Amino acid sequence: MASNPSPRPERWTADSGHRDVVKLDIPADAYRERRFEVFVHLEVANPAGRADATHALRVLVDGALEWSRTVPTHVDGTDSLDLRLTRLVPVGRPLRLAASCELRGSQRVRLSISAEED
Repeated sequence: MASNPSPRPERWTADSGHRDVVKLDIPADAYRERRFEVFVHLEVANPAGRADATHALRVLVDGALEWSRTVPTHVDGTDSLDLRLTRLVPVGRPLRLAASCELRGSQRVRLSISAEED
């Protein structure tokens, strides 16, 4: 079996654009195991100043629920939910990441996923 000579660490990013869902599919590597630091970021605003506004973030890793949280949205300025996790990806396996947000009385500013190889 041939080997992949000293590849540079991988860096992957995805942004939801105008959607409430973002997906990041990192293809398999046939030669080596990889370790990724994953960062999921949801930024929201509450321009109407609603006291009952909330925002929620749900993260799936390889199709399984990894993390979910719902919190009140600050009345002034922007607010966020962030998740940082590490994943070891075996040889020949892809890494599939998805994040979705649910908003009540708040507005999504940004929803993104990044994965950086250690």
